[in-house]
Amino acid sequence: MSPDDPLTKHFRLIATQESALRRLGIRTIRDLLYHFPSRYERAGASGTTTNLVPGTKVTLIGTLGKLEAKKLWKSRRPATEGWFTDSHGRVKVMWFNQPYIAKMAPQGTPVKLTGSIGGSAERPYISNPEIIPIPAGTVLEEGLFESPTSNQKLVTSNLFPLYPESRGITSKWFYHALKRIFQAHVHEKIDDPIPHEVRERYHLPELSKALLWVHAPEDERHSIAARKRFSFEEIFSMQIARAKERAENAALPSFAITNAEVHAKKFLSSLDFAPTHAQERAIADILADFTKPHPMARLLEGDVGAGKTLVAAATAYAVVNSRPPGRTSGTLQVAYMAPTEILAGQHFQSFIEYFKDLPINIALITGSGAKKFPSKSASWRRQGKATDISRAQLLKWVKNGEIAMLIGTHALIQKKVEFQHLAYAIVDEQHRFGTRQRRALAHKGDAAPHFLSMTATPIPRTLALTIYGDLDLSILDELPPGRAKVTTEIVTPKERERAYEKVREELAKGRQAYVICPRIEEPDPAKFNALQAKSAKEEEKRLQKDIFPEYEVGLLHGGMKTNEKDRVMARFAAGEIHVLVATSVVEVGINVPNATVMLIEGAERFGLAQLHQLRGRIQRSSHPPFCFLLPETKGEMAMKRLRALEKSNDGFKLAEADLEARGAGDLLGSRQWGMSDLGMEALQNARLIRAAREEAQTLIAENPTFSKYPALAARVARVSVTHHHE
Repeated sequence: MSPDDPLTKHFRLIATQESALRRLGIRTIRDLLYHFPSRYERAGASGTTTNLVPGTKVTLIGTLGKLEAKKLWKSRRPATEGWFTDSHGRVKVMWFNQPYIAKMAPQGTPVKLTGSIGGSAERPYISNPEIIPIPAGTVLEEGLFESPTSNQKLVTSNLFPLYPESRGITSKWFYHALKRIFQAHVHEKIDDPIPHEVRERYHLPELSKALLWVHAPEDERHSIAARKRFSFEEIFSMQIARAKERAENAALPSFAITNAEVHAKKFLSSLDFAPTHAQERAIADILADFTKPHPMARLLEGDVGAGKTLVAAATAYAVVNSRPPGRTSGTLQVAYMAPTEILAGQHFQSFIEYFKDLPINIALITGSGAKKFPSKSASWRRQGKATDISRAQLLKWVKNGEIAMLIGTHALIQKKVEFQHLAYAIVDEQHRFGTRQRRALAHKGDAAPHFLSMTATPIPRTLALTIYGDLDLSILDELPPGRAKVTTEIVTPKERERAYEKVREELAKGRQAYVICPRIEEPDPAKFNALQAKSAKEEEKRLQKDIFPEYEVGLLHGGMKTNEKDRVMARFAAGEIHVLVATSVVEVGINVPNATVMLIEGAERFGLAQLHQLRGRIQRSSHPPFCFLLPETKGEMAMKRLRALEKSNDGFKLAEADLEARGAGDLLGSRQWGMSDLGMEALQNARLIRAAREEAQTLIAENPTFSKYPALAARVARVSVTHHHE
């Protein structure tokens, strides 16, 4: 067994397991060794069913049985009831408002159950307990990962690892698969990518020991040491990969755009309002980059409603008013990529308004078709109306340079879309858009375009410099005057009707509303430990039938096909849907100024930055917006975070608080970055990031080809594949 062997060579996998492992990015033995536990549990209980004290919390080990969904006698609320049995006796267990638990919970197999004790000393029950299935054998064995060649254990531990799962593969499978890998001593065959002197400097365990400690720690000290080592390894490798990308970008030829400042000033002077100081700084940063002979690579980061589109428009105006090198006619071209078709359409209309007096052509290309402005009709031009054209005709005009600005979705980077002089590419909310896609935009041109990535997710500077290490940073940290601040309020279950009344009040004024749910549908039984939260599908049915029967209630979630989502968003934008029930898919890509009220179910399930993004959807007009947070639990930490949202409208302060409380994985979403959860955890540690960056810079300066460090070169190559933001 070797580190780079495919798993299928040593494990018999059924189709669902192969699919699940692929989703988790696990194809080889090495990948599996780097699939770290998300947490550890002690194979022990804090009590038994015979010594339960109401008002306290308890952890028990045993089995569940006789689970049944029913309605409570007095309140008629749905619930699941059943019994929990250990070697001492049994106790009733109850999950309120979660009837689906009856179908989901594992019955008859060992589980670890943690919950609060309710009822009386004579008739106790355990309320809304968390349940963790225990891998077979971990409770009874004294140690893990026995050596096959001797009676000695490789490690002795009463901690058992719990792994990130996917449908079709369980933590138990990972446990036993890794046991076989360790028994074959594969962990000793991998060269350590961190140079010896760097490990010594930061007291990091060597690779084979760290792998054993992270999967089967003898105690918590070992797991902490191992996780610190792998955190450093990931950030260190990522910093080197980013530095390489920056160097590669600096080596590319580009368009040096002169007189851009004159054109940008002309554009800004035509507006009936003044830009903020932050917008002026960002525009100046970009215009300075335009004068350089290599392509700009910059991130524009702004709070919700900070005016990123104006920065994009002013700088794009400067480009489309510039001539190609050595030419006295024609214009340089701009491409603007939006995350959704409906947002691309909205930006198309915005840029028509900005540029309609210029003698240039603006076009839109999406999966649904193509449009061009101006049309041949003079009256349509005055009204800012575009005309539909064939995709083939548009592609021809883009290629010969007749289209100065092309706006679209991912359709922009298809091979058939070729530009003549693409000088500036603006990408909105595409966090994974990296070096490869920048080159794809340039296609067969002689020069690479200047590149601006824009995000409305406020990210703390330390985090941004790590994640976007290949990009320069501009920050919009002030809002334009006149923006209405959101009134945010935490609502208890008893006050729910008051929130509904406010929604009705806004709807009666002709406004619209969002209701946000943490999940699409009832949790998958294969993922019992998933968040026990309201589903958008069920909530949409309930609201339409029982709460707002006189209004049109719509549904939007990430599981829908693109054309379905766009159709729903278009109906909502047109006012045909009054209440939109959605998952967090509405964070990006919806701009409906008429929506002024939002209810967020299970608000504690979202990160602060995400909640701030969500309520930004109702900050699109001068009408006073209202956001109601409806938490499902009253945990102290959760309520503290929600109270911070009640008090503050500053996205950057909230992002810092979110990073501190929940970590970067919740702030950014680890999956979209290709980073492990461990790497995301590391982003909270400013000292570790600083050390990793300094070591990376020193190493690149001393040995840019990595000739002395082949194992590190291989690790960085894997990082580049994973982290290039695709």
